Amino acid sequence: MKSLQTRDIRLALGGNPILRGVDLDVPSGRTACLIGPSGSGKSTFLRTLNRLLEPDSGDVLLGGESVLGHDPDLLRRQIGMVFQQFNLFPHMSVLRNLTLPLRRIRKLGADEAAEVARHHLGQVGLAAKENVRPGRLSGGQQQRVAIARALAMRPEVMLFDEATSALDPELVKGVLGVMADLSRQGMTMVVVTHEMGFARSAADTVVFLDHGVSVESGPPEQVFDDPGSARLRTFLADVL
Repeated sequence: MKSLQTRDIRLALGGNPILRGVDLDVPSGRTACLIGPSGSGKSTFLRTLNRLLEPDSGDVLLGGESVLGHDPDLLRRQIGMVFQQFNLFPHMSVLRNLTLPLRRIRKLGADEAAEVARHHLGQVGLAAKENVRPGRLSGGQQQRVAIARALAMRPEVMLFDEATSALDPELVKGVLGVMADLSRQGMTMVVVTHEMGFARSAADTVVFLDHGVSVESGPPEQVFDDPGSARLRTFLADVL
């Protein structure tokens, strides 16, 4: 796993400043959770980390090296991302959803791709579902397939953008459990989440974004139990 840092990331969309100089420092094997009100820039910031959005200025460093001059497709092999929506191919089996990118992007042979795919399906508790199409799975199971697909690409960093927000409440726990396991296993992770319990238990660092600015960051016990800014105190009072 590699470390991930940003330096003074700024981005405007349609002339409106969205990110106003965001710094982030995630050491190798650590987890940072981004919290904040809707519209604060969390998801936009996450997309600058693997260059789905290009920042206007600033820098993104993977393992200490700037990624802004790299081939974006190669970068996205190193930085996996899981979105709110699952983005699975509905006409393909679960196994095929994993082996397709392994064969096309990692250039694995059919047998090796299937072996890697089965390993990661087992990792998320879905080994028995390899021949099922996504539409036969629950939303939580589909999201775990999406996580397995991202992990199969052997990323150095994993990004999660509100990975549980589209799920029914009873399905959230299983997905958060997979994410917590990855954190314990030493995956470098940046997680945009509204699940404050997950942020408190799984994060090494919690970052509070508001109006495109990192207002406050620190260990979970500091951010949640002793917030230093009035804006963070107000936010926590609304969500806890």
